[in-house]
Amino acid sequence: MSEDLPVESAGSGGAERDESRAFDSVAAERRHLMSLAFRMMGTLADAEDVVQETYVRWYRLDAEEREAIATPGAWLMRVASRISLDMLGSARARRETYVGQWLPEPVPSDLFADAAKGPTSSRHIAADPLDHVSLDETVSMALLTVLESMTPAERVTFVLHDVFGVPFGEIAGVVGRSPGAVRQLATSARQHVRGGRRARVSPRQHDEVVRAFRDATVGGKIEELLRVLAPDVELRVDGGGFVNAAPRVIRGGDHVARWLMGVMRKQPALRFERRDTADGLGYMLTDGERRYGMATFDVSAGRVTNVWLMLNPLKLTSWPLD
Repeated sequence: MSEDLPVESAGSGGAERDESRAFDSVAAERRHLMSLAFRMMGTLADAEDVVQETYVRWYRLDAEEREAIATPGAWLMRVASRISLDMLGSARARRETYVGQWLPEPVPSDLFADAAKGPTSSRHIAADPLDHVSLDETVSMALLTVLESMTPAERVTFVLHDVFGVPFGEIAGVVGRSPGAVRQLATSARQHVRGGRRARVSPRQHDEVVRAFRDATVGGKIEELLRVLAPDVELRVDGGGFVNAAPRVIRGGDHVARWLMGVMRKQPALRFERRDTADGLGYMLTDGERRYGMATFDVSAGRVTNVWLMLNPLKLTSWPLD
């Protein structure tokens, strides 16, 4: 009996170590899943819900079912994608009752960039150079707002294939379509992306224009601000019902400039702190020691074409104060 005890203890310890390694392996997929879910859903809170539900479903499996899954990471990714597909439908309904304008959540460009890289992913899948999408761009406001115009199936297909490099055959099982139908979804999604784009500028040009915007806005120089705004510029503000915000899109250089000048007159203590975003140079707006908002920009042909101003405090959590 005494000789059997060490053997039993060692076996038990080996089983515990195997279980611990399996747990660590599955837990290590969390960042990858958050990267996927954020691009699917557009907010960190919704992405967190997707990931939590994915892990719930994993741990509902019994030990034999988990052991039968050859690649847990791939299983988790498929389940997270299906959950995202379901949640995107209900999210649309929720956003119809959202107070004011709804915008995706702005996040730092490097928050999830590395998590999308891997042996089965690619920075670019589409053959047409005009369809090229970089990993950084897939967390930009410019692209996230375009993703909002897609159907749930188009969005899931685009994120899985063009961002994470998942083959169409595997995506077919996620969205419940044939591989041929999934290819059509991908084509339609890329058409949305191309239709939502303007001529690109270099990062240096983008940042120069945004700095000129900031200088004119802070300096109260409406003529200079009008020169840096495109005639058809659009300003969108998301207050989430927590703060006063423009309830509708503000269009046209004159309207946008006057709205911004009005904000600066009412909030003279606002400060613009530089932040690097997936769209390029952006600014955290602060009022003393309080985060007031996050401004990100789209630039084309030497002028600002879109201003996205996030004032909803629930969507500013990834931007700490300096």
